[in-house]
Amino acid sequence: MRRFSIVLAMICLLGLLAIPVRAGVGLDNPQVGQAAPNFRLEDQNGHWRTPADYHGRWLVLYFYPKDFTPGCTTEVCAFRDSIIKLRQAGADVVGVSLDDVKSHAEFAAKYHVPFPLLSDAKRQVAIGYGVLTSAVGLHFAKRTTFLIDPSGKIAKIYRDVDPEKNSAQVLNDLDTLKKAAN
Repeated sequence: MRRFSIVLAMICLLGLLAIPVRAGVGLDNPQVGQAAPNFRLEDQNGHWRTPADYHGRWLVLYFYPKDFTPGCTTEVCAFRDSIIKLRQAGADVVGVSLDDVKSHAEFAAKYHVPFPLLSDAKRQVAIGYGVLTSAVGLHFAKRTTFLIDPSGKIAKIYRDVDPEKNSAQVLNDLDTLKKAAN
């Protein structure tokens, strides 16, 4: 089990051998200006979440590979540490991975995560957003962030995210996008 965790952590950290998975749906990646794909997923507290829950507010929807891995821990802590500024800017944050609800609950408790972590164990949302990938036979969500505007359209997509800097990028872009909209 330890060897498996080390290999997975290295894959998440380096992104080695990542191959996009195409499973018949979501073959076209969503683009800026399009409506964000719909979903209904359970969070770490057993609550079901949909994009409609965030209508009228900006939504930072970030996908990450695996709970408790180094890069994913860095990213969740960066968003946690920026949550007050993000909320003041009118944005909610939601993390998504293929991990189950129990894993998310443990991850959120350990790192005091103040926002929903959604379980996409069936991989359908990762497919719909074009972020499902695999390496050495393991499936995971590629680290990607979608900034969704209050009307539910994708305003910005961050690919090949730096887990340490992503929350700051989102904050800067959120300010710019809000000014452009006024």
